Amino acid sequence: MSRNDANRAAAAWSRRDILRVGSLSFFGLDLSRYLRLQHLMADTGSAPRGKAQAAILLWLNGGPSHVDTWDPKRNSSFKPIATNVPGIRISELLPRVARHMDKLSLIRSMHTLENNHGIAHHYAMTGHRPNPAMKFPSLGSIISKELGARLSVPPYVMVPDGNWFGEHFRAHMLGASYDPMEIPDPSAKNFKIPDLRLPDSISVERLQQRRAMAGLVDALYREQMHSAEHASLDVFQQQALEMILSPAVREAFDLSKETEQLKDAYGRNTVGQSALIARRLVEAGSRFVTVVDRNRPESGDWDSHANNDKRHRDVLVPVLDQVLSTLLADLEQRGLLSSTIVIAMGEFGRTPDINPNGGRDHWPQCWSLALGGGGIRGGTIVGESDERGAYVKDRMVTIGDLFATLYKALGIDWHREYMHPIGRPLKIANSLDDKTGQPIQELV
Repeated sequence: MSRNDANRAAAAWSRRDILRVGSLSFFGLDLSRYLRLQHLMADTGSAPRGKAQAAILLWLNGGPSHVDTWDPKRNSSFKPIATNVPGIRISELLPRVARHMDKLSLIRSMHTLENNHGIAHHYAMTGHRPNPAMKFPSLGSIISKELGARLSVPPYVMVPDGNWFGEHFRAHMLGASYDPMEIPDPSAKNFKIPDLRLPDSISVERLQQRRAMAGLVDALYREQMHSAEHASLDVFQQQALEMILSPAVREAFDLSKETEQLKDAYGRNTVGQSALIARRLVEAGSRFVTVVDRNRPESGDWDSHANNDKRHRDVLVPVLDQVLSTLLADLEQRGLLSSTIVIAMGEFGRTPDINPNGGRDHWPQCWSLALGGGGIRGGTIVGESDERGAYVKDRMVTIGDLFATLYKALGIDWHREYMHPIGRPLKIANSLDDKTGQPIQELV
């Protein structure tokens, strides 16, 4: 065979075919689905500086009852208790968090526009109502884009995966490089991230040798194929490889590094171990981690259309109380609380009235959330609901205002707009009537 014939034959092979023959393709299969459209995001130091460097979102899927948690009222079966901040009282179901109220603030006058799951997820995570002609980027994706990645650690992670509603937590028009890396339940037996583990037969040293071989293969291949697609593929392959080889990345997902006592403190359940992973990730360099509290075997999620009191009392709130209080204490003990925002919220609240099934239904008109850390002022109440927790009495706060507050704490310009591919500018802190949200002055 002549040299020209050999070159033509090589060009007919795909790069993956060549790598497979060389047994070199093992390091980018599933992981590359996360990285395949991702451009290398280096922390250049150009991002505006804020006190916060990362955020952890405790996503209380389904929407907790605000009158039974953060804003106790007479129409709740549960009594208010004092906290370590004089004048602030929360539900008796949250005794541990009550001892950390100086680290948290409560917004008791959230007002949103959507009353059904799915579109309410979308609204809470984007600030925009769904539009059939457009898809909007999520809060976590915007933060990841604006702040950039640190080291080789994934900047945006969801744990465990978002299942059917994960679509609303993605980047869409910003590109898949800002989608969350979704990982499995860390409380499951033998939890591991398969893509971050080399096959038993492959050592790091052997991988380095194979990288040299890959270079030779690439040299032949690139003589025939020169395109932007393959140039980008090099970046994705390099990122996948860096994540596999990086001790910081591997250790961030390795719960065996934690003591059994700390695992117990967080709780031996999906929410607790996910929060522990979240702390490890922001410590290693992640920018935004969503901890998803959903579909608990004992009770489902926070969508309490029936047996609201029993579910909140016996399962839902005690786990939140344990996880949130432990996370705040752990972050503080490690010197991370001052640079890490913690938010606990769902997509809306629950009705002030109990329905015939003993449950509370969806209620976006007025609800509550908790946040703290990362320069957010603790021990503060923002807004007020009426005597039944039904409507905002004072100081309405919108999703746009919440986003603007988080962006300001993170050093991001909350006035920024992105141009959608269809030619429409999108506010990253979109409030009611297409106005820009404003930071909550009491908090930042």
